[in-house]
Amino acid sequence: MIEKLEYLLALARERHFGHAAEICGVTQPTLSAGIKQLEETLGVLLVQRGSRFLGFTPEGERTLDWARRIVADTRAMRQEIRALKQGLAGNLKIAVIPTALAMVAQLTTPYRERHPGVTFSILSSTSIATLALLENLEVDAGITYLDNEPLGRVRTVPLYHERYCLITAPQAPLGDRAKVSWEDVAQIPLCLLTPDMQNRRILDRMLRLTGRPAVPTLESNSMVVLWSHVRTGHWASVMPIKLAAMLGLSDAVRAIPIEGGPPSPMVGLVVPYREPMTPLTAALVTQAQIIAPSLEN
Repeated sequence: MIEKLEYLLALARERHFGHAAEICGVTQPTLSAGIKQLEETLGVLLVQRGSRFLGFTPEGERTLDWARRIVADTRAMRQEIRALKQGLAGNLKIAVIPTALAMVAQLTTPYRERHPGVTFSILSSTSIATLALLENLEVDAGITYLDNEPLGRVRTVPLYHERYCLITAPQAPLGDRAKVSWEDVAQIPLCLLTPDMQNRRILDRMLRLTGRPAVPTLESNSMVVLWSHVRTGHWASVMPIKLAAMLGLSDAVRAIPIEGGPPSPMVGLVVPYREPMTPLTAALVTQAQIIAPSLEN
C-alpha cells in the first residue's frame, strides 16, 4: 500500500506518468498498474486518464491528502526506529529563498557537529515553491519569509528580521552617504530579483510607499548575478544586510543601511505541521531555536 501511495504522490508532483515512474525507479507500466490496484482497493477512480495524464478526480485529490499524511508518518517511523538503533542519520533536504542562502551554514554546521551521520541537500527556491515542496514531501524543511504572505499549515521557528541596505559604488549617486531612506533609494536605477521572488515583492511594496515604484534596469532570479553587476561599480541594488556582509564587501562596493519604512520581514524555518515530527526535522527545529538569538545580532 505504501509503495502505491508513493506512486500517487510522484504522479502529483510530476503530472506525467513516465516522469513519475522514473522518479520512483520503476517502469511506467509498473507505476500505472500500482495506481490501478490502489483504485481497485479503494473502489474509486483516482486519476483522469486519456492519451496522457489529465489530472485527479475529486476522490483522487482527497486520497492525495491522506497519502501525504500516511507516507510522512511512515517515513517518520522508519527514521525513528533507525535512530534508536544507529543514531541520527540520513539526508535532510532544505529549500531556501535566495536571500537566505548565505546564512544556511550557520544552521547546518552546528547541526552536523551534533549529528555527523546526517547529510544535507540545500535547494534554492522561491517562497511559493518552498511551500509546495514541503506539501509534496520533496523537502523536509524550508527557510522563507514568515509574515509577508500566507504560509498554510506549517510549524515555524522565527530566525531573524531581514533588514536592508543599498549596495552601490562609493562614487555612485548616494554612495557617499552614511545612511539612506527608501525615498532616496526610489530615485536611482536598481537591479533587483525577478517578480516571482518574494523579496522583490517586498521591495516593490516598500518603494511604492514612497510614491515612486521600482523600475529596474536589470532583473535576475540569482543574487550572484545582482552582486556581480554591482561589483562593476556601475549598478546599484537593495539587499539584506546579512547577505551583503557574507558576500564580502570591498573598496569598490559600499553597503549603506536603509532607514525607515515598514517593519522588516521575518525570515524563519518552516517544517510540516505533523506529530510526531521526523527525528531529522525535530533536531533541525531544536538547532534553529538555539541559533535564532544570535542571528538577530
